[in-house]
Amino acid sequence: MVFWFVTTRSETTRDRSSGGTSQAPTSRSAREARISCNRKTWRFARRSTRPRCSKRSSAASPALTAVLSQVSKVAGSESTVLITGETGTGKELVARAIHRRSRRASRGFVAVNCAAIPRDLIASELFGHEKGAFTGALQRRLGRFELADGGTIFLDEVGELAPDTQVALLRVLQEREFERVGGQQPIRVDVRVVAATNRDLTEAVADGTFRQDLFYRLNVFPLEMPPLRARQEDITVLVEYFIDRYARKAGKTIRRVSKRTLDLLKAYPWPGNVRELQNVIERSVILSDTDEFTVDESWLSTKPTGESRRGMSSTLASHEKALIEDRAAGHCRARVRAHGSGRTTRHSTFNA
Repeated sequence: MVFWFVTTRSETTRDRSSGGTSQAPTSRSAREARISCNRKTWRFARRSTRPRCSKRSSAASPALTAVLSQVSKVAGSESTVLITGETGTGKELVARAIHRRSRRASRGFVAVNCAAIPRDLIASELFGHEKGAFTGALQRRLGRFELADGGTIFLDEVGELAPDTQVALLRVLQEREFERVGGQQPIRVDVRVVAATNRDLTEAVADGTFRQDLFYRLNVFPLEMPPLRARQEDITVLVEYFIDRYARKAGKTIRRVSKRTLDLLKAYPWPGNVRELQNVIERSVILSDTDEFTVDESWLSTKPTGESRRGMSSTLASHEKALIEDRAAGHCRARVRAHGSGRTTRHSTFNA
């Protein structure tokens, strides 16, 4: 099994919606940065110019190894997969790995970010529309489910779907058929569904914002991506990869990563996960003037959590409310005194 842990969409696939097909990278030379998972062991391809870290780990973290083991087992099936985890943990990469390991690997992989599409257009985007279905529908358009026929459709941020779209998606999962917007002819598709979300869908079901029956249809095989802070063993490999990648782009040579820098990166909790790590390393490479990689510690300062910020806002709001009430009460007392002491006094009060 070859699992490309860090990559970009342009490197791995062409969007099926633009006429391309999904395919694994064709170049497997040793000059490429890759991570191979063989017998549950990860190996990073050696490069002569790759920066050397003072501490290296060839094996994946236990948390990620467990996920990869599950990916290997579910990939060959046709089961619907629900991938959960924080933003930036690599949920789409896991979905692509499942597709590549499946019997549908030669067909398309179509990714849809449900949160990025306006709610009034999501049905047309997923299921297509007929000519004249609505203003501006000048011709028939195939939806993402039709484009993914025979392959895999990846529904990212599925927890953001509106209730009416949830109903339509439930029917596709149950019957494998749908109608285009403005159409009446049922269309059958053979497609595997892999969904992902960073929300707690059990809470969304309890709140009534996500259908319980749809949740059970999606949650056939759940996969939880661990946050980066729970798999520190992987940080060394990721650091090496990102340094090499951005150093080559910048035309720089970085040969060393100090132990202090690596310890600093491992100690940081990475609330933005792999995506945040990638941004920090790219910025550091841009600013680097030597062949030793370093990171500005101020970039890794612990920021207040959302809960603490909400608490701070609540405290400020309480103080502001009390101040306004005190000012209002004082103003009312002044008006009462003015009414009781004659017109001249009132006039002098308001002009004071």
